[in-house]
Order: sequence, then C-alpha cells, then structure tokens
Amino acid sequence: MAKCVTVAVGARLHLGFLDLNGGLGRRFGSLGLALDAPETILEIGRAPIDSATGPQAERAALYARWLAQHLRLPGGHSIVIRAAIPAHAGLGSGTQLALAVAAALRRLHGLAPDTEADAMLLDRAARSGLGTGLFMHGGLALDGGRGEDDRPAPIIARLSIPEDWHIFLILDPGREGVHGVEEVEAFKRLPEFPAALTGHLCRLALMQALPAVAEADLSAFGRAITEIQRHVGDYFGAVQGGRFASPGVAAVLEALAANGVEGYGQSSWGPTGFAFASSRAEARRLHDIAQPIATVGGLQLQIVKGRNNGAAIGETATVMKRGGRRG
Repeated sequence: MAKCVTVAVGARLHLGFLDLNGGLGRRFGSLGLALDAPETILEIGRAPIDSATGPQAERAALYARWLAQHLRLPGGHSIVIRAAIPAHAGLGSGTQLALAVAAALRRLHGLAPDTEADAMLLDRAARSGLGTGLFMHGGLALDGGRGEDDRPAPIIARLSIPEDWHIFLILDPGREGVHGVEEVEAFKRLPEFPAALTGHLCRLALMQALPAVAEADLSAFGRAITEIQRHVGDYFGAVQGGRFASPGVAAVLEALAANGVEGYGQSSWGPTGFAFASSRAEARRLHDIAQPIATVGGLQLQIVKGRNNGAAIGETATVMKRGGRRG
C-alpha cells in the first residue's frame, strides 16, 4: 500500500460556453484545453492526525475531509501543497485541486480511480465538464453540456494540442473572477441567450476550431476562438464589467490585436487573459508588446504550452504488503 502519493496537474483554459440557451435539453457545453503551467503539485501521506500546509491548504483539507468521510478512509492524512494554480483566476484551480486530492487519497488507500464520481461529490461539475475531462486526459476538449441529471457534462471530442503552439497568459493578481455564490446569482440574472447565437457558436467550434487543431492551423483556430470570445464576453459583460473582467488585461489584449494577433480572450470569468502563438519566438514577441502595459498595471505574464496528458500521479514511497515485496 502506498505510503505517500504525489499528484501534479496543470491549469486549464476555458475558451467559452457554446450553448447558454439550453433549448435542446443540454446547457453550457464548452471548449477548453489543459496547460503545462501554472501547476498544482501536492503530496498526501498517512498521519496520526489530519494536517495541511502550503498554498490553498485550507481548501485542500476540506476536500480531503469530505472524501475521507464519504469513502470511510481510516486514519489521518498529511497534505503538503508544493505549488498551486492561482485561485479564482479563471484557470480551474478549485477543480484541479479537488480532483488531485481525491486521486491521491484513492491511490493512497488502494482504491480504483473514479474522477467523475469525485467531481460530483466535491461539487466541481456544476457547469463545465472540462475540468474533469482535462484532469484525466489533457489535450483540447469539447464537452457536450449538462443534461437534466447531476453527472458532469461528457467530453464528446478530444484532440492533441500541436506541439509548436504556445499560449501567452496575462494574469491580474489584483483581481478575482466571479465565483461561489456570486457566480450562481450571476447566472440567475443573465438574460436568455439567443438560440441563433448558440447555433453560430457551435458551428464555430465544430466546423472551424476543432478541424483547425487537427490540421495545426493556428490562424483558423484563432479566428474561431476570438469570435466565440467576443460573443460570450459581451453576454457576461453586465456581470463582469465589460467583455473582459480586468481593464489591464483588456488593454494588453487590445494591443495584441492591433499587432495582428489571432486567437485571444479571457479564460472563464477571468481575470486571466490569453493569446495563442505559433511558436515560442512568437510568444516572446507578444510578451515584448505586453510588457510595458503589464508593468504599469501590475500584471503578470507567462508563456506556457498545452498539456496532452492528464494528471501525473505517483507513489513516492511504498510499504511492504504481506507476502509482497518492497517497491
């Protein structure tokens, strides 16, 4: 039985909802991808009493208590968080942390993985199914929206992200995206989403964005993403204060667009913005354009890549089983 389990998982970009109308019985539906950074990295081991240290330790401890009670896990657990995806930044921090804790506890106690069940138990699948799907498999994914039951939205398409593509992130540590109770109330206040616009967004995803990824055509992919972002951002604008939640991030994205960048927007409720680049050299060019604005606005810039595999789960040490051998 494992003595200590380590889980490492990257952030995710949420590129936009596709069906906020729900007229066909499924709502939301979304497109997104896994990133190789920022990462959440944690270790969980057996201990006489429960403890948690590191960034977002309180949140992790809560998830561990819920799961331990539900699965009737014996003993205490020690959680050490080595790194954490920034919270409430639109990068999926809560879902990836919850699923990392759950995966580690299951491995620690010799239980089979069940990511979908853990997402439901820990209330991490209320709208998008991307967090669950990307935790398991990485890549770029399309989920089919929530039906009438409580199951996470199913992943209906997944593609590998082209190796040369880079993603330029613009983070605003001085702001938080809409979350929690505020997010629930926001969805209640929003007006009905036009069915015709839903059709347009779904067509952009199915007939432009996904084929472009399959053919490594960043220009076509970028045009589709920018168009999806434009419509979805304007729809949520009344809640988040405009198409983008952070004025500083908005200023950077305007500068990038003026310099010919295709494929940019805001992940989820933000405030994190992103832009796609065809190479690291191109990503560096975007960084140079953004740097003066970022310096004035207190923004953080980061160049990352897509992640085509799910969370990395490993045992850092093992103990002898009866009749077995040390591994």
